[in-house]
Amino acid sequence: MFNSILDTPVEFIKGVGPSRADVLKKDLGLFTFQDMLAHYPFRYIDRTKYFKINQINPDSQYIQIIGRIISKKVIGDKRTKRIVAVFKDDTGIMELVWFQSLKWVEDHITVGTAYVAFGKPSLFNGTFSISHPEMELYQNKPTGRGNLTLQPIYSSTEKLKKFTLDSKGLQRLIAGLLDQVIPQVPENLPQHVIDKYQLPNKRMALLSIHFPKNEKDLNAAQRRLKFEELFYIQLQLLHNKQLRQLKFKGASFEKVGEKVNRFYKEFLPFELTNAQKRVVKEIRIDTQRGVQMNRLVQGDVGSGKTAVALMSMLL
Repeated sequence: MFNSILDTPVEFIKGVGPSRADVLKKDLGLFTFQDMLAHYPFRYIDRTKYFKINQINPDSQYIQIIGRIISKKVIGDKRTKRIVAVFKDDTGIMELVWFQSLKWVEDHITVGTAYVAFGKPSLFNGTFSISHPEMELYQNKPTGRGNLTLQPIYSSTEKLKKFTLDSKGLQRLIAGLLDQVIPQVPENLPQHVIDKYQLPNKRMALLSIHFPKNEKDLNAAQRRLKFEELFYIQLQLLHNKQLRQLKFKGASFEKVGEKVNRFYKEFLPFELTNAQKRVVKEIRIDTQRGVQMNRLVQGDVGSGKTAVALMSMLL
């Protein structure tokens, strides 16, 4: 049995199995459900915007267009065989090209039907085209995770792609995993911290980092997960400090020495600033505690750090 469902090995994710799990472990270091959920997208493609064909230019990245297939034909044979469809909207025409899965395209992409086509356009012989576009039947109110959100893009490897675990394959696995485990994901930040810093809960953060509905939700999820990481780093540092102070005792200087008083009154050629006095006072309190002191004195050039260090040495 596992302490938490998130400790479950990745081979138990639906659609993974031993062979895919082995590659996920070796290539991406993903061993558990927790690791898979923490494999965050490294970028997102905006699927909230639609373009017109006359808005495409050679520098266009991934775009989606609403149009209608007005013709479709098979060109070439054997190695050069491909299907080319003419795609039209109210501003112009372009081509959609498939080199693979031709049988599926022949059976499912029909002339006269309206689609949402998504992909990266290229310019060839004066005509824009998209190779292997993602196609979805057009509705007045398109549904699903695909085309009214920010599409996550995940890092993968050539070996993973051979197991159909490219970015889209990983997206499907993570979507299924979220559906399976999200009700059981525990909150790992205190509620008063969440309230104080106005953070989303852990479940919402995971859903929004992988499948954000909009940029606002994405930014909130990123802020929560970054905060969480830094929060636990800080906790670990404080824990290490407590252990060190318990294990290694330091000398206790109960009284301020004569040297520091004399230096301050007779030899220091200027008055310390309020900030310098505050820092020296904090260091003085530390020297009385009888535990190791670790301090970083930070300030701009010429702000008086050396004077603070000298005063501390003379305490």
